[in-house]
Amino acid sequence: MSIQNGSEVVFHFSIKLSDGSVADSTKVNGKPAKLTIGDGSLTPGFEACLMGLEAGKEASFTLEPEQAFGQPNPDNIYFVDKDKFGADVPAEEGAIVAFTQPDGTELPGVIRDVVGQSVTVDFNHPLAGQVLTFDVEIIEVNSTATNDVNVKNAAV
Repeated sequence: MSIQNGSEVVFHFSIKLSDGSVADSTKVNGKPAKLTIGDGSLTPGFEACLMGLEAGKEASFTLEPEQAFGQPNPDNIYFVDKDKFGADVPAEEGAIVAFTQPDGTELPGVIRDVVGQSVTVDFNHPLAGQVLTFDVEIIEVNSTATNDVNVKNAAV
């Protein structure tokens, strides 16, 4: 069975930067990723790479920033007063800090600069603006109940 919208997919992946360094990989811990295509777990560009692949297949794709995590957005860079950081979360350049949103979800930001009492926090995805190579190894592809219903309805 090939991957299509709604497929449940188990796969290993590695995301590499243009210099060949690995930014993320499921092979580090030996635990593959599992997701349903179309559930929003992956960007549309990454999902498009998986379409049509079958279990046992390996593939490699190069994605421009617009297909991956987009370009950095200057509106996602904020200046926060250093007093907002507690002793348990020091404001240090390069640190990743989670900020709680009004709805209770957490949004990670990277501290880019600390000057006096001003802390520059970047909420862009860390891989925004990067050309990425997406290496995948498809382990398993299953249809979901929704897929089965759609196929049955189409056959009627």
